[in-house]
Amino acid sequence: MTIVGHTHFGPKAHAQALRRLFLCLILAGSGGGLAHLPSQTAPSSTPAVLDHVVAVVNGRATLASDVKEEMLLSVLEPRDEEQSAETPQAALQRIISRTLIRQQIRDEDARSIEPTPEEVKERLSEIKKQLPICVRENCSTDDGWKSFLDNHGLTEARVESYLRGRMEILRFIEMRFSQGIRISQQEIEGYYHNTLEPQYQTGQKAPPLDQVAPRIEEILLQRQVNAMFSGWLDSLRKQGDVEVLDSSFETANDSLQGGTAP
Repeated sequence: MTIVGHTHFGPKAHAQALRRLFLCLILAGSGGGLAHLPSQTAPSSTPAVLDHVVAVVNGRATLASDVKEEMLLSVLEPRDEEQSAETPQAALQRIISRTLIRQQIRDEDARSIEPTPEEVKERLSEIKKQLPICVRENCSTDDGWKSFLDNHGLTEARVESYLRGRMEILRFIEMRFSQGIRISQQEIEGYYHNTLEPQYQTGQKAPPLDQVAPRIEEILLQRQVNAMFSGWLDSLRKQGDVEVLDSSFETANDSLQGGTAP
């Protein structure tokens, strides 16, 4: 995809870009689930540590195991050098935001936005070939992908579910914020040289700029969409009933307000 000067996203291109977003605007998952029992019975002399509720969002419980799984799945998202390491607090924030948005989707009775299995497979294929950590761990081969999943405590079914949910929410956001956005060639080149290339190890060559330019557009588009809907997300948080029950999962400023995109 060749870009000259500024790229203007009309309705069709804007929809394509949002559907193809690579970074984590809103990640997949419902933010809640059934309690997970220990896989093995603990010895009688050792107290069993059961899963527990760490937060409640409008009556929906989020478990400690949900936060742990969210942290495992975050390996699928490339991180900028300036980003801090993943934390349980950040993972919980993403889950809370996703839960609020999914509840909004149901309240608005949005039209079907579920991606097809083929679209999910296509997105997974892109991740295997382009995600820096996947390039390092050779995810493009069957053995490399299996090893990647094993090393990071994941399953292919869970990864596909993760991607499917993320794509659903992106499509909902597309319906809410379908307006043209301009991304400059200078911004694309700057991201490529300053952010993408450094993620590859010495001796590994980043894909050519013209090959990854569409994905970079999506990343930059995501950032602008973040700003556009941050106020809306902040409103959902203020109007909702959000309670963190486990103080160890609270943010540093002890506040869940703010429209930061997960």
